[in-house]
Amino acid sequence: MRYLNLGILAHVDAGKTSLTERLLHAAGVIDEIGSVDRGTTRTDSLELERRRGITIKAAVTAFPLGGTSVNLVDTPGHPDFIAEVERTLGVLDGVVLVVSAVEGVQAQTRVLMRAIRRLGLPTVLFVNKVDRAGADPARVLAEVEAKLTPAAFPLGGVADAGTRAARFVSDVPELRRLKLWRKLAEDSRRGTVYPVYFGSAITGAGIPELMAGLGYLLPRSTEGGTGKASGRVFKVERGASGERIAYVRMFTGALKTRDRLPSGRVTGISVLSAEDGAPVPTDVVSAGQIGVVRGLDKVRIGDRLGARSGNGGGNGNGSEKAAEAYFAPPTLETVVAARAENGRGPMFAALTQLAEQDPLIGLRYDKARSETSLSLYGEVQKEVIQTTLAEEYGVAVDFHETTPICVERVLGVGEGLDVIKLGDNPFLATVGLRIGPAPIGSGVTFGLEIELGSLIPAFLTAIEETVHTTLGSGLHGWQIPDAAVTLTRSGYWPRQSHSHGTFSKAMSSTAGDFRMLTPLVLMEALAKAGTEVCEPMHRFRLEAPSALLGTVLPVLATFRAVPGSTAVTGETAVLEGLVPAARVHALGQRIPGFTSGEGVLESAFDHFAPVSGGEVPERARWDANPLDRKEYLMRVQRGL
Repeated sequence: MRYLNLGILAHVDAGKTSLTERLLHAAGVIDEIGSVDRGTTRTDSLELERRRGITIKAAVTAFPLGGTSVNLVDTPGHPDFIAEVERTLGVLDGVVLVVSAVEGVQAQTRVLMRAIRRLGLPTVLFVNKVDRAGADPARVLAEVEAKLTPAAFPLGGVADAGTRAARFVSDVPELRRLKLWRKLAEDSRRGTVYPVYFGSAITGAGIPELMAGLGYLLPRSTEGGTGKASGRVFKVERGASGERIAYVRMFTGALKTRDRLPSGRVTGISVLSAEDGAPVPTDVVSAGQIGVVRGLDKVRIGDRLGARSGNGGGNGNGSEKAAEAYFAPPTLETVVAARAENGRGPMFAALTQLAEQDPLIGLRYDKARSETSLSLYGEVQKEVIQTTLAEEYGVAVDFHETTPICVERVLGVGEGLDVIKLGDNPFLATVGLRIGPAPIGSGVTFGLEIELGSLIPAFLTAIEETVHTTLGSGLHGWQIPDAAVTLTRSGYWPRQSHSHGTFSKAMSSTAGDFRMLTPLVLMEALAKAGTEVCEPMHRFRLEAPSALLGTVLPVLATFRAVPGSTAVTGETAVLEGLVPAARVHALGQRIPGFTSGEGVLESAFDHFAPVSGGEVPERARWDANPLDRKEYLMRVQRGL
């Protein structure tokens, strides 16, 4: 059996889940097509998903396609749940990117396509809703080529667009006669060309042609269970009794029941049946398959089982893509509080479980203030978490105001130094550090100017690890994501003993000395270098009646939104520009009022920009503050 692990991606409301239903029906897996509006779809199984009519959690089902078993992953389209999409990208062989023939290329479509191209994931585009009033396939194809990729390759056109009789007119027979079909398939499998189909998930137009293309234009995973076991966990659920259930994509080898892993012992495995999409118990899950694994009581999302296979890069041959972030992390945070005094413990326990399923919610607890905070992508995600806590865990909570998560950029170069037994240094360690700016996106790098071998490896590791931890809070309390740090000087006291032969901590350096001294030295260097606080900015697209432009522009200014371009076509104006992430939700709430209910706002994170005007936002530190040397030494030594 050959396998195709296929992801369905789209902007919210482009028809992604409806397409999933249509594919399952066409393959004979379901007898009746479910409705998103009625909450009867196969993949939106959560009660909250059915009520809201949106996908919140990635869901996996399966269907047969010729001699291939397709594992189909339906992902959320709403940007607040982009983390669910990120976790699936690294385990896919190919993607269907859905675009609406009415709304065209939207903000989230562009975000998804950037990730697809960065990974080189083989992708087929499906222009959906050609039967809807206002459908304009030619315009949407032009948008795809201009805004997504010039390598889009339409495989036909649409007759009677905008009516229930709309149908896909395929060019594939002609391509076959010209012997271009094989070349197109080769380029598509390499992720260098993006075939485009047109159709309707509701009427079924274009679906047979799309399914035929999936089996030929996208790569299938290598069969068999040879080699060392290698896989990745991309989804974790809780069972009825609270046990963890892991969804694992295997790249090489095989995982068997009773196998022992660092995260636990495998007690049960299921794979999805291509005949009806249901899980089927088995003793082994092999390369190319997705397994539902029980017994891994310490498993977390993103865990690799065994060594990484291949060299990554999304070449569609079943090798694992590099474990990296494909989308921006959450740019908002909020404090959450239990309504009942005795609800704090249950609330934190429930949030801990939710953080296992979505690590990017960034659960943090401040002991000094007795506050719990969460990282978020948006207000819808906050509402979903609040409802989930109430309905699934019986915990009523309230959220404080949502605020942006800023970052700090290093401005100059600074150095710090503490020497053993000089001044008020109580630690048996000498550490000298220099910090300077680094290119955006390069991360924190750690280099050496000391002589190799002059410092015990354990001490060097302690310094490097502490550097990364300490830069989680800069001069204003925000993370420093990019910096170049260099160890310029080091020293220690070798292991010594009293005359009767017992080890003396008072006479010998330990890794703990370096872990406790490094924050002081690093923050001294950082204070000399200086930092600049930067806030998250979203790129927005606002579509509104052109007659209201004179009203819209002043309102945008009150939200610190800066239009970058304006295009007027007939009675419609489209404005694109930048707006602070902190103002996106409030702006969205105002749009209907000042556009007579006709305005449509889309936005997506774009970059961090220096905070302009007003006070520089500060974030309270949640640990011993190395910027206050006296307090830091007092707290650390008291801890010792």
